[in-house]
Amino acid sequence: MEIDPGWLATQVREPSARGVATSLIDLIREGALRPGARLPTVRQLARLLGVSPGTVAEAWSELRKHRMISTDRRRGTVVLGPPGVQHPVRYERIGNFGGRLAIDLAIAAPDRTLLPPLGAALAAAAGTDGLNDYTRETITPRLRAAVEPTWPFPAQSWLALGGGYEGLQLLLQTTALPGDRVAIEEPTAARLLDILELIGVEVLPVACDEDGPVPAALAEALRASPVAFVHQPRGHSPCGHAVSAERSAELAELLAPTTTLVVEDDGIGDLSVAPLHSIGARLPGRTVLVRSYSKSHGPDLRLAVIGGAADAVERVRVLRSYGTGWSSRILQDTLAGLLADPDAREVVERARETYARRRAALAGRLTARGVTVGGRDSLVLWVPVHDEPEALVTLAAHGISAAPGSRYLVRPGRPHIRLAIARLTEDPGELDDLADVIALAAKRPGPDRH
Repeated sequence: MEIDPGWLATQVREPSARGVATSLIDLIREGALRPGARLPTVRQLARLLGVSPGTVAEAWSELRKHRMISTDRRRGTVVLGPPGVQHPVRYERIGNFGGRLAIDLAIAAPDRTLLPPLGAALAAAAGTDGLNDYTRETITPRLRAAVEPTWPFPAQSWLALGGGYEGLQLLLQTTALPGDRVAIEEPTAARLLDILELIGVEVLPVACDEDGPVPAALAEALRASPVAFVHQPRGHSPCGHAVSAERSAELAELLAPTTTLVVEDDGIGDLSVAPLHSIGARLPGRTVLVRSYSKSHGPDLRLAVIGGAADAVERVRVLRSYGTGWSSRILQDTLAGLLADPDAREVVERARETYARRRAALAGRLTARGVTVGGRDSLVLWVPVHDEPEALVTLAAHGISAAPGSRYLVRPGRPHIRLAIARLTEDPGELDDLADVIALAAKRPGPDRH
């Protein structure tokens, strides 16, 4: 349906960019402009309103920002509908198998039997100092004392948040404006790509190898002056690489002359088998490390800590003050108690060793079957396949779910699937059977498979 330009011009109450935008917002909300309706061109409406095309273009930009209209060359500008919350499509695109699959390798959740018990730490934290005080505390003294000695560089400021991805989202939301550029690893976490899409930034993908982001690729991205560079220094999801000390130094040297904020995502934290070589050791005033404790100490603690550049952390604190304000002191001090408790540390150490053993067991079996997987440090395997949809269907037919590799890519690349290993069986026979099916799904079809 094409909207009559003359009618639309009569609906605009005020011939300014804001007036055009608010008038159309009202029409879309009321249903007078329905999804799929094609709007006049910028020049048509500008001529009828007696304003410059730039005025209407500015109004269109505002409507696009709220995802109420969309413009492309073939269809022109069409109405999408009333403002809504954009879905994180990569994160949500897991697949619904109705509980019929026996082996879930799509969700990289921790093995609940390998998490430290919370009871004693929770009970102790219920008597924490300042309990139920309305003072907004960025991080409790006990939690800061527990994490500060483990930080890879001297942080200027600290903040406890409700999980690692909240830390990434708030750091990027307070650093980047729509249209800004952000450099990220390629591949990278699917939820990070969703966050960047929500903010409306231009993504600059940086190729990686087994030692992390490739310096030449980062140098190319830095020519476009990104406001931030986001990477995982260890435990990389989905590839499993860890940044070496030499690579970290090379990256820091490239970043030093710029104003780019470095955001480091330490997603599995204490479960990583690799040391953390942080760019913050060389650029402490320009780096923020985000460390999640969900997979190591429990998802229901809902805690991550960010530490680093004071101005970046302060922007997050200010934005958060509009909502939650601070994280529960009970949960913060529960985590602090676990981090200081020798028994809890032993549980986490055992989990780290178990996950590494499970990863190596499946990776070794796949390699023996001609499917080479890389990486050495993560809770997932990044498995090359001949055809992604075919591999996922083959696995599902055998009762196995996996994550499509395309969710983790900015640019099309070699097909992969991502397999979560944290809850794998350790029975050798069952692992052999699993590896047989994965290898069958990964390889090029032969004549006997048609």
